[in-house]
Amino acid sequence: MGATEPPGHHWPIWDIRIRTPRLELRPVAQQEMFDLVEVMRAGIHDPADMPFLTPFTDLPSPERERRAYQHFLSGWAAWTPLDWRLTFAVYLRPDAGPDVAPAGTCVANQSVMAKQFPIRRVVDTGSWVGRAYQGHGIGKEMRAAVLHFAFEGLGAQRAQTEAFVDNPASQRVTESLGYADDGGGVDVQRHHARRVHRYALECDEWARRRRDDITLVGLDGALDMFGLDGSLTPLDTP
Repeated sequence: MGATEPPGHHWPIWDIRIRTPRLELRPVAQQEMFDLVEVMRAGIHDPADMPFLTPFTDLPSPERERRAYQHFLSGWAAWTPLDWRLTFAVYLRPDAGPDVAPAGTCVANQSVMAKQFPIRRVVDTGSWVGRAYQGHGIGKEMRAAVLHFAFEGLGAQRAQTEAFVDNPASQRVTESLGYADDGGGVDVQRHHARRVHRYALECDEWARRRRDDITLVGLDGALDMFGLDGSLTPLDTP
């Protein structure tokens, strides 16, 4: 038998890590899926509210948990360099502070996705933080981490996000990171029309606010899966 390959050798995206002083973001594999579902089971929001366009937390158990696994797995199954969704599980590092939870605790989900990325250089983000871990600045720090991944790591030129108008916590995180108002709209959720705020962050504005304490690990070996070569130049993708 040959030498043992590193964990993500055939799917190098699994080797990616984004680290801030307080957090580590890891792409979802089997353990990360389990950990995120456990956070979800413990609660993400007040059941009377619904911050998500797709109200997956309304589903009864065990359908809710099984649908979550299907959602995570579908992202890998459908992945192409021209259409991808990368979901990270967010874990506390030792510097997170004992007032939050022990180091190594999974606390949140942070996703970044794109279509035609090698050409458009635009990403969208979505996230949630477990209810027990809210109020400690985790949402802002993990968004800063994934923005660093997109702009510094992948060479993005624009990041987009949105939030319902009655979700001020999400809007505060977005606005604190320098996003500008990019208009609004109306979506349908729980069979009702709901207004949304849309935001955009351009690369130049991110560069003025960029943090120097965020590190990327394992991305170089995965760039081709985003349609990029080692110099962040688009590959010839069909």
